[in-house]
Order: sequence, then structure tokens, then C-alpha cells
Amino acid sequence: MIDTLSYSCIGVGIIFWFWGTFPLLGDRSVLFKLHSLSVADTLGSMSIILGLLLKIPGEWPLLVLAIISLAIWNTVLGYVLAYCSSTDSSNSHFAPRSETGFIRNNDHIKP
Repeated sequence: MIDTLSYSCIGVGIIFWFWGTFPLLGDRSVLFKLHSLSVADTLGSMSIILGLLLKIPGEWPLLVLAIISLAIWNTVLGYVLAYCSSTDSSNSHFAPRSETGFIRNNDHIKP
């Protein structure tokens, strides 16, 4: 019973990996593609690790650490990606922002 559940989790994880790859072929924006890929990759990897946890329970500290690391790392990476995509590449990173929080062109240049 545990073997069946373990192999099912591993199979679902592999399906998530392939499912996240298909949006890369679409016409959406690069950020949408990266977001769908990272979410599917995270869920697939966590499902595979859960399947391994059921298969080899003696390694639970390492596998739980891997699940926690995946969750934290991919969340932080998503926030960094969103921050980097919201700034204008022609302006300095230290340019003052407008009242909306976004940098506008020539906002930091005074005549």
C-alpha cells in the first residue's frame, strides 16, 4: 500500500514537471512562462520528495529539509523575479520612486 502511494506521488511529481514545461512553448510573456514553470517545478519536486519520504522513512530529516528548502527558495526567487521585472532597466536601482512606487522615465532627473 505504501509502495503504491509512494510511486503515485513520484508519478504526480513527474507529471507536474512536464505540465510546467508546456507553457514555455506558448505566446505568453516571459514572466508568465517563468511563473508557471517555477510553480509546477516546485509542486512536482515536493511531490517526488514526499514519495521518497514514504519509500525511505529513515531519511526523513534530510527529506523534510529538502521540502522546506524548496518552499522557501522558490518563494524568495519568485519575489526577486517580480521585483526585478517591475523596475525600468534604463534607470538606476537607486533612483527615487514616484508616489505609486514605480520608477518613471526621467523621474530622478531635475532640470
